[in-house]
Amino acid sequence: MRRDRDRRPARRAPFLTPKPRILVLCEGERTEPEYIRGFQRACKNTRVDVEIAKERGVPHTLVHEAKRRKNDADAAAKRERDENLRYEEVWIAFDVDEHPKVAETLDMAKANGIQVAMSNPCIELWLLLHFRPNPGMQHRHKVQKQLEESVGQSGKGVDFTRYEAQYETALERARRLAADAEKAGEPGRNPTTWFYRLTESIRAAR
Repeated sequence: MRRDRDRRPARRAPFLTPKPRILVLCEGERTEPEYIRGFQRACKNTRVDVEIAKERGVPHTLVHEAKRRKNDADAAAKRERDENLRYEEVWIAFDVDEHPKVAETLDMAKANGIQVAMSNPCIELWLLLHFRPNPGMQHRHKVQKQLEESVGQSGKGVDFTRYEAQYETALERARRLAADAEKAGEPGRNPTTWFYRLTESIRAAR
């Protein structure tokens, strides 16, 4: 009897070459998802899944859901032997507003490999930076009002084409706000937004 008949066949490699896949769980139902979907279309990145979290209201619940989704994707990739099913990055997007346990949320996300696109006081700050420089420390209602004046519309809907031409300007302004906050030893303070980290990740993963 030939000895090589008893050998198990080598495990076959995944059929498809892995490409970066990103999951974004949003607290907001319209603003964040609509902006991200418009941005990914402009970048021609089809490997981004944008979803509204099932449980909202407290940011740390986003981390629990993101962790579960990440683990489920890892398990599916292993089961199907297809690395394309795995998420390269998992993000949560939320506003500080007046939420409790923000510091706990950030610690929990870091411990579980979850990326954070947090805006303080709200996502409208990121949108406003497309048109205006640092507005200073503001309540979210004031930021939302300034955005309405700048865009010329009210409500939560986002037409990305209104923002696309000013994206690089918003990126520079958001980076400067984040750098100033870090230098002052107050990362994530009002006003800062880390939303640009998400958009830049989407753009880099095309």
